[in-house]
Formats: sequence, structure tokens, C-alpha cells
Amino acid sequence: MPLRDLVPEIEERDLEAAFHALIRQYRGSLQSDRRALLERYSFVDMARKVVGVGSVGTRCWVVLLVGRDTDDPLLLQIKEATRSVHAEFLGRSRHANQGQRVVAGQRLMQQASDISLGWQRTAGIDGVERDFSVRQLRDWKGSMEVEELRVDGLGIYGELCAWCLARAHARSGDRIAIAGYLGSSAAFENALTDFAAACADVNEGDHRQLAEAAAGRVLARTDT
Repeated sequence: MPLRDLVPEIEERDLEAAFHALIRQYRGSLQSDRRALLERYSFVDMARKVVGVGSVGTRCWVVLLVGRDTDDPLLLQIKEATRSVHAEFLGRSRHANQGQRVVAGQRLMQQASDISLGWQRTAGIDGVERDFSVRQLRDWKGSMEVEELRVDGLGIYGELCAWCLARAHARSGDRIAIAGYLGSSAAFENALTDFAAACADVNEGDHRQLAEAAAGRVLARTDT
């Protein structure tokens, strides 16, 4: 939702000023070559973004920047980064800024991360300081239409995903300890298979209940 539809004009100006400051500070978290690239872009507009289920309760914005002309846009997502749920059990992060913690994790685990990854801490119009991670709204990576894959293709796709996941764990954790835990037997892969089958059963049951509800057991609305 565009900023102008969310707040009165005076608050809109204050919030825009805050985001101008945030973008300037965000530049400082970038590598020098990427900082030079960002400096070619100017702020145009911003909008509130609806987050997914896993991020409910956090603030998320989309900021439009433009380079040489309107055919050279850059869309950044500025998303609130809160304290990790693991901190309660593993202790405080080595990163004082939660946005930096998120970015450091992505850079560590991903083979090729978004060149625009950065972070910042800023105070909102309510005066409360919050940490944010910044990235491109869309990083233009390719994806597969899993629903259209045949059996052989799905197997290859699953193997590639497994390699990526294993590599991320090896880079971010103790690969020797992980290898020792997994061992050489099929126990772990069997456990994953059983878990996947159980999840599929739950999904099928949930969908069946949804279909029954839509058929008239409860009111189901399809309009937006």
C-alpha cells in the first residue's frame, strides 16, 4: 500500500525523511563497488508490504529508486529484523544489529547472495529504534514450476535442492560433526522420508477439510 494512503501528509513527509536517512545509512553497509552503484539511484516512492505468515508482526517496506530514467528502476525491500528465536537457547548474536545478523547468515549460506544485501538501524516516527535488513525486492533468480515436473525431473530437482541445503549446513555449521551424526547408514534419509510422508498426509487432510468447508459446511468467500 503506497505511503500516501497510509498516513496524513505531514506524517508522510516525516516518514519519507526517515527513509531518506535510512537509505543513506544503508549505503555504509555495502561493499564499495555496490555503494557506488547505489549512488546512481534516487528515491521516488515507497509502500508498505504485506509480509508472509512467518513474518507477521514485523514492518516491511518497498522502496522505489530510479537511475538514469524511469526505465532504470531499482526496488528495495526494507524488512524489520528482530531477535532470533534461537538467542534464548544459544545466547546473544555476535552481531549487535539484527539486520546485520540476517545478512551475514544469508551471505554465509548462499552460493551467490543478492548484491544489494545490507542493514541499518533507524528510529520510526514513533521514536522507537528498530533494525532492518535490506535487499532487492526481486533478485531475478530462476525458479522451477514444481507442479509441472515429471517424476524424473522432480527427482533431479530434489537432488539439487538437497545439495544446496547440505552445502548451506556445511558452510554455516560444523561439517565434521554433521557428517559424524549422519553416519553412513540410511537412518537419516529414512527419517526424512517418513517425515515427508507424514506431512503429505496432513496436507491432504487439511485440503479435504477446506474443500468440505467450501462445499457448504462453513461460509467460504472467494472474493478479494
